[in-house]
Amino acid sequence: MKRWISLMVTMVLLLSTLLACGTETPTEAPATSASGSTTDNATQPAGNTAGTPESITIVSSLPRTGSSKGQTDTIVNAIRMRLEEADNTICEGKVKVNYEDMDDATAAKGAWDEAKEAENAQNAAQDQNVLVYIGPFNSGAAKISIPILNQAGLVMISPSNTAVGLTKPFDPGEPDVYYPSGKRTYTRVIPSDDLQGAAGANWAKELGVESVYILDDNELYGKGLSNVFEKQAKANGLTVLGHDSIDPKASDYQALMNKIKATNPDLIYFGGITQNNAGQLVKDMRSVGMTNADVKFMGPDGIYEEAFIEAAGKDAAEGSYITFGGVPPAKLTGKGAEWYANYKAKFGSEPEAYAAYGYEAASVALNALNQSCDSLTRETVLNNVFNTKDFEGVLGTWSFDQNGDTTLTELSGQQVTNGEFQYVQNIK
Repeated sequence: MKRWISLMVTMVLLLSTLLACGTETPTEAPATSASGSTTDNATQPAGNTAGTPESITIVSSLPRTGSSKGQTDTIVNAIRMRLEEADNTICEGKVKVNYEDMDDATAAKGAWDEAKEAENAQNAAQDQNVLVYIGPFNSGAAKISIPILNQAGLVMISPSNTAVGLTKPFDPGEPDVYYPSGKRTYTRVIPSDDLQGAAGANWAKELGVESVYILDDNELYGKGLSNVFEKQAKANGLTVLGHDSIDPKASDYQALMNKIKATNPDLIYFGGITQNNAGQLVKDMRSVGMTNADVKFMGPDGIYEEAFIEAAGKDAAEGSYITFGGVPPAKLTGKGAEWYANYKAKFGSEPEAYAAYGYEAASVALNALNQSCDSLTRETVLNNVFNTKDFEGVLGTWSFDQNGDTTLTELSGQQVTNGEFQYVQNIK
């Protein structure tokens, strides 16, 4: 009883003190941007409130650390280039567009990192001024960020993800497992792996391949693509001698390559990315005596970057066949050819494979934002991105389908010749 009375007295004294001091409305803490910096609350947040804010933010999440940096430098260059062409504004110059270049890689890993991609997605979701998320670069990273951004209603436009299950049924539970809200929020401007994997197997058949040994890096992108390749290879009458997932952190693959050599393949197909030791695979393939004249090597767009040739060494990489879910920058036509010339003039260097897709993603974002000027909310921008139809961009004229996939189906094959990627042909 005494304890109860004592507690009551304490509460009364506390209340009296508060009344004596007067009541004040607590000061609202400043809003936090996607990068963690504070923003001025005097500017109306764009995310969930209809109206016209002073500014909005577009972010990209790409691996900006490690061997992917050369590739993503050109993507970021292209995004900035497109925004600069619009004077970094939308809605007839009334609204400023801020751009934030986020890194989803770590120095320790040298590649994209699950925790970093999740952090980027969470920061973007919490910053109501962010209306568009360009990226991520890797399909495995998309698996992490799509559910986070889906719950926030924030639209994603990827320039490079190709894993089938992100948008269409593939593995059990896909793609619905990535969309907890029940509404699609993810799009991509590049064809998916159900096209690229099959096209790779068809190209192998054209090259006279009769037997193939398949490897993958055991990630969402690489494993899914190699499974599609295997299915089509068998349909084409090719003999699949084996299919292994590698340890991407192994110091060498000599034992694996000697095992594969004993099966006498015409081709080794690798589904994976440069950062998962693709260069070492090719080095060891050649070092055990599987020369380019005897055994071909083929990989997907995950190794279509200068970093692959550097990792493998020019001699080992020579002759490698590479598929790509589009055409290389130098082979674009119309608006694409104009963009390519302007890029080279502006930056004084060749754009890597995905630069045009970064430019296209930024163009789609600006188009949707400009259609949303009466109501600059995430929901309106999302709907307008998905309603992109007959879009005349640098990649051609195309639309998004109901899944968020592009209607473009053009793919191409490259070969490493004299230490450089050379376009060979379009493939189907």
